[in-house]
Amino acid sequence: MYKILLAILFAILFCININAQESKFDISKDLLILQLDCKTDVDDLHTAAGLATILKHPDYKDLNYFAVAGTYGIQKGLYVPPNELMKMAFKGNWTDADKEWEESNDKVVSKALNIIKNGGSIWIAEAGQSDFTADWVKKIRKENPSIKIRDVIHVVQHSDWNESVAKPVKLMYVKTATDYHKIADGNAVGNGTPGFKSDVKVDWESKLNDEHLTKVWNTAIRLGNKYNGMDGRYLNESVAEGGLDFSDLSEVCYILDLIKVKDTDEFFTYFMVD
Repeated sequence: MYKILLAILFAILFCININAQESKFDISKDLLILQLDCKTDVDDLHTAAGLATILKHPDYKDLNYFAVAGTYGIQKGLYVPPNELMKMAFKGNWTDADKEWEESNDKVVSKALNIIKNGGSIWIAEAGQSDFTADWVKKIRKENPSIKIRDVIHVVQHSDWNESVAKPVKLMYVKTATDYHKIADGNAVGNGTPGFKSDVKVDWESKLNDEHLTKVWNTAIRLGNKYNGMDGRYLNESVAEGGLDFSDLSEVCYILDLIKVKDTDEFFTYFMVD
């Protein structure tokens, strides 16, 4: 009897694993949301520029996306103002949760419901904490109890630190209510996900022969250099050395099945604009 129960348990776990692996981003109907905490590390500025670079690639010209700035948790320290960059990179396709938390929640809920009602799923690149996600997922769940949240809302997180400074009850809610994916840290190379952090200058200018993207990256780098370590903000040593850090973009690459892109240099080679 014990062996039979054990066999059934293994079969159930196997099926759950298979189902989890079957969840893939469908560019024809799904929505990608990049949520940036921007507190207190400047890496989110580079991450925003990274997404703007992906959007220029022909394969992703029809990518349905939305960006949110200010999705921070309970960490202390000053905010890194990204608005100049966000407007440049995403035009009107983003929202400012730092200044308008509830309004931004409502915007995401509206977009998410429209996608879900049309048979799509929501994929969140959690480039920060899960406090914001918990709030808008709760709204959807409360107002639409028939929606199977775990089937249609997928959250991808790469950082132990991000989890450690999320409000515990909100992180637990997101982990239990949604399809939560914890992937290897995007700060390191060779762990199964892209490592988008470089301590040396990256030759991106010669590969991005695009006036708009050049402006976006120059703005991201300028703002990053300005706020890096400023007034007690986190000092990103890679950025201080002249390198780039868009480690949170590893989550976007996971969602879009681009995990074979190894590092910062390969990223710009892959997304080279002629």
